[in-house]
Amino acid sequence: MDYQPRLADADLTRQLSVAGAVLVRGPKACGKTETARRQSSSEVLIDDSAAVQVAMEADPVHLLQGQTPRLIDEWQEQPSLWNTVRHQVDLRRAKGQFILTGSSTPRDEKMRGLHSGVGRFGIVEMETMTWSERRWSTGQVSLAALLDGHKPTSEPVETGLATVAERLVIGGWPGNLDLDAEQSRLANANYFRLLTETDIRRAAGRRRSPTKARRLMQSLARNVSSESDVATMAADVGGPEGPADPDTVRAYLDALDRLMVRSDLQAWNTHIRSRARLRTSPKRHLCDPSLACAAFGVTPEALLTDLPYMGLLFESAVIHDLRVYARALNGRLAHYRDSNKLEADAIIELPDGGWAAVEIKLGFGAVPAAAANLRLLADTVDQSRSGSPRALIVVTGAGFAHRRRDGVDVVPLGALGP
Repeated sequence: MDYQPRLADADLTRQLSVAGAVLVRGPKACGKTETARRQSSSEVLIDDSAAVQVAMEADPVHLLQGQTPRLIDEWQEQPSLWNTVRHQVDLRRAKGQFILTGSSTPRDEKMRGLHSGVGRFGIVEMETMTWSERRWSTGQVSLAALLDGHKPTSEPVETGLATVAERLVIGGWPGNLDLDAEQSRLANANYFRLLTETDIRRAAGRRRSPTKARRLMQSLARNVSSESDVATMAADVGGPEGPADPDTVRAYLDALDRLMVRSDLQAWNTHIRSRARLRTSPKRHLCDPSLACAAFGVTPEALLTDLPYMGLLFESAVIHDLRVYARALNGRLAHYRDSNKLEADAIIELPDGGWAAVEIKLGFGAVPAAAANLRLLADTVDQSRSGSPRALIVVTGAGFAHRRRDGVDVVPLGALGP
C-alpha cells in the first residue's frame, strides 16, 4: 500500500531542523511509525524483549547507535531512554539526531527523575487521517485561505448521506485505506476490544475492569460532540449496580488521555458584550469518530436511521479535521457556549490573537439558521478586545463552497483542506 502524504510530514521536517530529537505522539495506529520512517535513516523497536532488556541494563546508548535521524519506536516501553536520548543530543550537538514515536504517555511514577527535554526535543502531534489526507476531500477550499479573507469556491460536492455514514464508520485509520465499510467495522471493533481489555489496564498501571472500560467508552461515544460531566459518566459506568465512584471514572479517563484516545474540545475564554456567562465545560470527542461507532457496533445503515446521532458524529469528524488544519497554522481549537444558549461548534484561535467561528451542519438546509447564529455570535463578542472574526464558516456534508451575502462562508467537508 502506497504511503499517503500527511500534514505531519512537513511538521516533522521543520522540527528536525531545529531540535536534536523529535517526539511524534498520537493514538495507536494513527500512522506515527510510517510517517517517521519516511524521514529516518535507521530504526530500533523498543519493546520488553530480552534483547532490549539486556541492552538497557548493559549499555542503553547501544540502542541509539545508527545512521541519523534514528527512529526509536515505542520509546515509552523503556521510559529511562528519554534521559539517554537527551544526553546524546547534548554530546552530539547536532540537530535531527533522533525521532521518538509513542502511542501512550508513561505514568507519572515512571517519569519521575526524567528531564523535561526543554531545549532538546521538538514535538509533532498526530491524529488519524483527515478527509483531505484520505482523498475524500478535493481540498479545493483552503482553511488558511479562508482565514486570510479569500472567497471560497468549489465544484458541487455530491456526497450523499449513505457515503458520509460509510466514512464515519471507516474512520481515518491508515490501516483501513484499502478496506470497505464492513471490513473497517471489523478492524475497528478489534481496536476497541483491545483498547478496553488490554491497553487501558496497562496505561492505568493496575488492574481495571474491561466491563467498566467498555461502559466508559460507550458513555463517551453516546455523548460525542456534547457536554457530559463525570457524574453522567459515573452513572453509565456503574450500570445496574449504581453509579461508579467518580475517582474511578477519573482514573479511567486519565488512562484514556495517556493513550491519546480522548480529544476533548475546551471552551473558549473571551470577552463578550452581553451579561451572559460563558460556559466552561468541554465538549467530548474521541480521537476518531469511528471509535464511537465501534463502541456500539454501529453500521452505516444504522446511522441512517438515527440522523441526529449521525449529525453529532459528523460534527466530531469536522472538529477532528479542523484541529489538524488549525495546528498546521500554529492555531488551536475551542468551542463557544454561553448561558443564553448561544454557541458555536468550533472557534479557531490563531497565534496572533485572530479568531474564526465555525458551525457544523450535516444537512445543507440548516445553513441559513447556522449563518444567522454566527452573525449573532460575532456581534456578541467584544471586538474591541478580541478583534473582528477572520471568518465565519458553516461546514456542511454536501453542496458547494460559496460566500453568502451576509459574509458567511459555506464549505462542504468534501472540499475543505488545510
